[in-house]
Amino acid sequence: MIYDHRTYVCRPGTIRKQLALYAEHGFAAQRRILGEPVLYAQTETGDVNAFVHIWRYEDAADRAARRANLAADPEWLAYLARSAEAGYLVSQVNTLLTSAPFMEE
Repeated sequence: MIYDHRTYVCRPGTIRKQLALYAEHGFAAQRRILGEPVLYAQTETGDVNAFVHIWRYEDAADRAARRANLAADPEWLAYLARSAEAGYLVSQVNTLLTSAPFMEE
């Protein structure tokens, strides 16, 4: 099992707008293709302009296949265009994680 942990940072004062845009135009497409996220949350302390989401995949091949399907999905592509046009996001960090040996999956 691998986990794709993503942190996005928004321009100050725009995180609510970005999350609303995603809720309306992106979340359904992403869930349809990637499945349910392990976590989707916004930062309460620290960088309050950031949000995080984590998706679970069986392995690297599963992740690659689902991400390729997402990248070809018209609904997702329309969301990406809206998001880029809005310009709320300023940075993104992706980290792939595996469970520690003592964790049950």
